[in-house]
Amino acid sequence: MPYDHRNPVTRSLPAALAALLCSAALAGCGAAPEAARGTQGPGAAATTATPGPARTQAAAATAARPLAGRTVVIDPGHNPGNFRHGREIAEKVDIGTNRKECDTTGTSTNATGTQAAYTEAAFTLDVSHRLRRLLEERGAKVVLTHDADRPFGPCVDERARIGNAAEADAVVSVHADGSAKGNRGFHVIVPAKVKGGSADTAPIVAPSRTLGERIAAAFRRTTGTSPANYLGDGTGLDVRSDLGGLNLSTVPKVFVECGNMRDPKDAALLTSGVWRQKAAQGIADGIVTYLKG
Repeated sequence: MPYDHRNPVTRSLPAALAALLCSAALAGCGAAPEAARGTQGPGAAATTATPGPARTQAAAATAARPLAGRTVVIDPGHNPGNFRHGREIAEKVDIGTNRKECDTTGTSTNATGTQAAYTEAAFTLDVSHRLRRLLEERGAKVVLTHDADRPFGPCVDERARIGNAAEADAVVSVHADGSAKGNRGFHVIVPAKVKGGSADTAPIVAPSRTLGERIAAAFRRTTGTSPANYLGDGTGLDVRSDLGGLNLSTVPKVFVECGNMRDPKDAALLTSGVWRQKAAQGIADGIVTYLKG
């Protein structure tokens, strides 16, 4: 209809019709965004932000399995069969900076009239099995360097290669010390900065130290034992440059010396299954803390 300036009814009809169409369609005229938001009401934002059941379940699964997608290599120190293969484990292998024996038999507690000696190899395998279960429950892929499934070894250079080949997020070598009576407590060995031959620890020194610090703190808290009183200046950390397992590693790696098998008080802990479970729990907690950042 042509616009007639003399007829107010005719003049207002297009505007009224346009307003009516805008309101009905909630489109155009610049009114749609406000109209759309206005229909949501005050509870709409809260409803949108509240996680649905699927998201809640996914969050719960992530919390229960914080290590999903991560790989951890556990290296049980020594092998129960090493003592039957003295010649083989005495052969020297390249550790980057020099050559060193393939492996050793490890230490043991002192035998008594009523109790046989408890070997380090038996101790490390038991703690490693417990640790593997704890880490797998948290979603990690766990690789053992051995499971007493070979006559001896592996040698220290092969132990490093296993962790490297797995592209592990963390490697923990489980041990117990054989120091003098009166020397008590745990310590975690971390790599020194070493470069020579096939060894170059520069890329792993910092992350390995962080891993060691996390494990030391969790181990102390969970087991109730103190850092070693004979090295590390009470820190529970010891820096070493002479261990092939550390020198040849290209991924973060530490050794955990859980206690001194030659001290009667420490030996009483190390021979206790209840305490070994605490030791495994402490190491696992430290690994989780490290990998979660």
